[in-house]
Amino acid sequence: MRLLHTMLRVGNLDRALTFYTDVLGMTLLRRQDYPEGRFTLAFVGYGGEADTTVLELTHNWDTAEYELGNAYGHIAIETDDIFATCEAVRAKGGKVVREPGPMKHGTTVIAFVEDPDGYKIEFIQKHAQ
Repeated sequence: MRLLHTMLRVGNLDRALTFYTDVLGMTLLRRQDYPEGRFTLAFVGYGGEADTTVLELTHNWDTAEYELGNAYGHIAIETDDIFATCEAVRAKGGKVVREPGPMKHGTTVIAFVEDPDGYKIEFIQKHAQ
C-alpha cells in the first residue's frame, strides 16, 4: 500500500490552482468536471501520481467557502532553502504566516504559509545528507 493523495475542498478552483501551481510550483496533473454532481476534481503535485503523493482539490460548484474546523493540521513540503522559498512565495503574492526558524522545543527549521482558502502549508528545511 501507499499514500495516494490528500483532498482539500476549495471555494474557488481557479484561485486555488493559481496558488498551488504558480506560487508553490506544483503541476496540474489532471482536471475533470462532473456536471451531474456539480463538482470538479483537480490533482496537483510535484511528480506524477504513479510515483508521488499528490493533492486533490475538490470544487463543489455551489459552495463558495468552507469552515476549516479544528481537526485539520497542515500539509508539509520539504525545501532545500526555506528562506528563499518563503521569499518566492511572498514575491508571488502568497501569505507567509510564520517566518522560517526553529520549531518549538526542537532544532528543525520550519515556516508556514497559507493558501487562499486558509489551509496551512508547512515548509521544512531539508537536512544535509
